[in-house]
Amino acid sequence: MILNEYAIPEHATHRHTETKQRRRTARHAAVLARQEPVLTREFLYGTVATVFDVDAELLACPTRGRAHVALARQVAMYLAHVGCELSLTAVGRLFGRDRSTVAHACRRIENAREGPQFDRALAVLECSVRMMVQTSAALRRDLALVEQGGRR
Repeated sequence: MILNEYAIPEHATHRHTETKQRRRTARHAAVLARQEPVLTREFLYGTVATVFDVDAELLACPTRGRAHVALARQVAMYLAHVGCELSLTAVGRLFGRDRSTVAHACRRIENAREGPQFDRALAVLECSVRMMVQTSAALRRDLALVEQGGRR
Protein backbone atom coordinates (compact mmCIF):
# COMPACT_ATOMS: atom_id res chain seq x y z
CA MET A 1 0.00 0.00 0.00
CA ILE A 2 1.33 3.44 -0.90
CA LEU A 3 -0.04 5.16 2.21
CA ASN A 4 1.99 2.91 4.49
CA GLU A 5 5.20 4.27 2.98
CA TYR A 6 4.32 7.73 4.30
CA ALA A 7 3.10 6.64 7.70
CA ILE A 8 5.14 7.81 10.66
CA PRO A 9 7.03 4.92 12.19
CA GLU A 10 5.77 3.95 15.64
CA HIS A 11 9.19 4.36 17.27
CA ALA A 12 9.44 7.98 16.02
CA THR A 13 6.08 8.94 17.54
CA HIS A 14 6.98 7.24 20.82
CA ARG A 15 10.30 9.11 20.98
CA HIS A 16 8.54 12.43 20.35
CA THR A 17 5.99 11.74 23.10
CA GLU A 18 8.77 10.72 25.49
CA THR A 19 10.64 13.97 24.81
CA LYS A 20 7.50 16.04 25.44
CA GLN A 21 6.90 14.22 28.72
CA ARG A 22 10.49 14.84 29.83
CA ARG A 23 10.14 18.57 29.04
CA ARG A 24 6.86 18.77 31.00
CA THR A 25 8.41 16.99 33.96
CA ALA A 26 11.43 19.30 33.91
CA ARG A 27 9.16 22.37 33.72
CA HIS A 28 7.07 21.05 36.60
CA ALA A 29 10.18 20.43 38.72
CA ALA A 30 11.39 23.96 37.97
CA VAL A 31 8.10 25.43 39.17
CA LEU A 32 8.19 23.40 42.38
CA ALA A 33 11.85 24.22 43.06
CA ARG A 34 11.24 28.00 43.07
CA GLN A 35 10.89 28.32 46.84
CA GLU A 36 7.49 29.94 46.46
CA PRO A 37 5.07 30.10 49.35
CA VAL A 38 3.61 26.62 49.42
CA LEU A 39 1.31 26.78 52.44
CA THR A 40 -1.52 28.38 50.46
CA ARG A 41 -1.10 26.02 47.52
CA GLU A 42 -0.96 22.93 49.73
CA PHE A 43 -3.96 24.09 51.75
CA LEU A 44 -6.04 24.67 48.59
CA TYR A 45 -4.87 21.43 46.95
CA GLY A 46 -5.66 19.44 50.08
CA THR A 47 -9.09 20.99 50.54
CA VAL A 48 -10.18 20.64 46.93
CA ALA A 49 -8.63 17.19 46.51
CA THR A 50 -10.58 15.92 49.51
CA VAL A 51 -13.89 17.36 48.32
CA PHE A 52 -13.47 16.20 44.71
CA ASP A 53 -11.88 12.86 45.66
CA VAL A 54 -8.84 13.56 43.48
CA ASP A 55 -5.18 12.99 44.25
CA ALA A 56 -3.60 16.33 45.21
CA GLU A 57 -0.55 15.54 43.06
CA LEU A 58 -2.78 15.50 39.98
CA LEU A 59 -3.85 19.07 40.73
CA ALA A 60 -0.21 20.15 40.62
CA CYS A 61 0.41 18.45 37.29
CA PRO A 62 1.44 20.92 34.55
CA THR A 63 -0.89 19.29 32.01
CA ARG A 64 -4.68 19.59 31.90
CA GLY A 65 -5.36 15.95 32.76
CA ARG A 66 -8.79 14.39 32.85
CA ALA A 67 -11.94 16.52 32.99
CA HIS A 68 -12.67 15.89 36.70
CA VAL A 69 -9.08 16.79 37.61
CA ALA A 70 -9.21 19.95 35.48
CA LEU A 71 -12.49 20.95 37.16
CA ALA A 72 -10.98 20.42 40.62
CA ARG A 73 -7.95 22.53 39.64
CA GLN A 74 -10.25 25.26 38.32
CA VAL A 75 -12.19 25.24 41.60
CA ALA A 76 -8.90 25.57 43.51
CA MET A 77 -7.92 28.56 41.33
CA TYR A 78 -11.35 30.10 41.83
CA LEU A 79 -11.09 29.66 45.61
CA ALA A 80 -7.62 31.22 45.60
CA HIS A 81 -8.96 34.23 43.71
CA VAL A 82 -12.32 34.66 45.48
CA GLY A 83 -11.78 33.03 48.87
CA CYS A 84 -8.19 34.16 49.45
CA GLU A 85 -8.67 37.44 47.56
CA LEU A 86 -5.54 36.97 45.43
CA SER A 87 -5.15 38.71 42.09
CA LEU A 88 -5.36 36.62 38.92
CA THR A 89 -1.62 37.07 38.38
CA ALA A 90 -0.82 35.88 41.91
CA VAL A 91 -3.09 32.85 41.50
CA GLY A 92 -1.41 32.04 38.19
CA ARG A 93 2.00 32.27 39.83
CA LEU A 94 0.78 30.07 42.69
CA PHE A 95 -0.51 27.35 40.34
CA GLY A 96 2.19 27.64 37.67
CA ARG A 97 -0.32 28.91 35.11
CA ASP A 98 -0.89 32.10 33.13
CA ARG A 99 -3.32 34.70 34.51
CA SER A 100 -5.55 34.23 31.45
CA THR A 101 -5.88 30.54 32.37
CA VAL A 102 -6.95 31.58 35.88
CA ALA A 103 -9.47 34.06 34.42
CA HIS A 104 -10.88 31.27 32.24
CA ALA A 105 -11.13 28.95 35.28
CA CYS A 106 -12.98 31.62 37.29
CA ARG A 107 -15.42 32.23 34.43
CA ARG A 108 -16.10 28.50 34.09
CA ILE A 109 -16.74 28.08 37.80
CA GLU A 110 -18.99 31.16 37.92
CA ASN A 111 -21.01 29.71 35.04
CA ALA A 112 -21.19 26.30 36.75
CA ARG A 113 -22.56 27.95 39.90
CA GLU A 114 -25.92 28.22 38.17
CA GLY A 115 -26.53 24.62 39.26
CA PRO A 116 -27.94 24.67 42.82
CA GLN A 117 -25.96 21.66 44.11
CA PHE A 118 -22.65 22.92 42.74
CA ASP A 119 -23.41 26.41 44.06
CA ARG A 120 -24.09 25.11 47.59
CA ALA A 121 -20.96 22.97 47.59
CA LEU A 122 -18.84 25.87 46.36
CA ALA A 123 -20.39 28.24 48.92
CA VAL A 124 -19.35 25.86 51.71
CA LEU A 125 -15.84 25.56 50.29
CA GLU A 126 -15.55 29.32 49.88
CA CYS A 127 -16.73 29.90 53.45
CA SER A 128 -14.25 27.37 54.87
CA VAL A 129 -11.35 28.88 52.88
CA ARG A 130 -12.22 32.40 54.07
CA MET A 131 -12.49 31.15 57.66
CA MET A 132 -9.06 29.50 57.46
CA VAL A 133 -7.50 32.63 55.99
CA GLN A 134 -8.98 34.77 58.78
CA THR A 135 -7.91 32.45 61.61
CA SER A 136 -4.45 31.44 60.39
CA ALA A 137 -1.73 34.06 60.72
CA ALA A 138 0.73 31.82 58.87
CA LEU A 139 -1.67 31.49 55.96
CA ARG A 140 -2.21 35.26 55.83
CA ARG A 141 1.57 35.79 55.81
CA ASP A 142 1.87 33.25 53.01
CA LEU A 143 -0.88 34.98 51.01
CA ALA A 144 0.96 38.29 51.34
CA LEU A 145 4.09 36.65 49.93
CA VAL A 146 2.12 35.22 47.03
CA GLU A 147 0.52 38.57 46.22
CA GLN A 148 3.90 40.30 46.24
CA GLY A 149 5.39 37.64 44.03
CA GLY A 150 8.17 37.15 46.54
CA ARG A 151 9.94 34.09 47.71
CA ARG A 152 10.44 32.79 51.23
